[in-house]
Amino acid sequence: MKPEQRLIVALDNLEEHEIVPIVRELAPHVGMFKIGLELIIKLGAGRAVNMVREEGGKVFLDGKFHDIPQTMAMAAQAASRMQVEFFTIHACAGSDAVHEAVEASRTKILGVTVLTSIDEHQCLSIFGDAPDKKVLQFAGWMDAAGADGIVCSPREAARIRLRYRELILVTPGIRPAWACKDDQSRITTPAMAVKNGADYLVIGRPVTRPPREIGSRADAAKRVVEEIASAEGGI
Repeated sequence: MKPEQRLIVALDNLEEHEIVPIVRELAPHVGMFKIGLELIIKLGAGRAVNMVREEGGKVFLDGKFHDIPQTMAMAAQAASRMQVEFFTIHACAGSDAVHEAVEASRTKILGVTVLTSIDEHQCLSIFGDAPDKKVLQFAGWMDAAGADGIVCSPREAARIRLRYRELILVTPGIRPAWACKDDQSRITTPAMAVKNGADYLVIGRPVTRPPREIGSRADAAKRVVEEIASAEGGI
């Protein structure tokens, strides 16, 4: 896989009129674009996906499905018909729901483990254990159900990669050194994520709204890709 194919640009926090020009500018430099809950609600999943695909972009549909097994299966079927590369479900929906979604899907499924906005204290409160332990447990559930991969913090990626070598690892919470932290808690740089075993890196605002001194969105994407390539050489 080429370094640029590993970069997924999140289109969250964008207005409708921004999507087409941003995808048009970045499509030659990145692997795919993430459509998350905000755009799914604002535009409708079908419209948002089509806007990206019509400009030559590939789509990661980050709907984070979490429901009863039958509903999960029907949602997985609907997502498969959209011709996206991946879509997400919550691993904590339970083994039956995860299994039904995997069985119904014709598209690669990723299980969301512990959101990168959740710190250790919150994880203990919600799940009763530390993030690294819960992520490993959720990864095991997804692997057992036959899912294709997981979404996890880059900080947990190394342990997952050692235990589950075949799972696709997609890591949000990526912030280049030149970007601000924003609303993420468990974050790291693109280079560290790659060295930890991540297959795909999700980056939003540092690329879609880069600091003035970085230049254009394409310039920001190229800088991230260069860091990915450099890290690959050091693995």
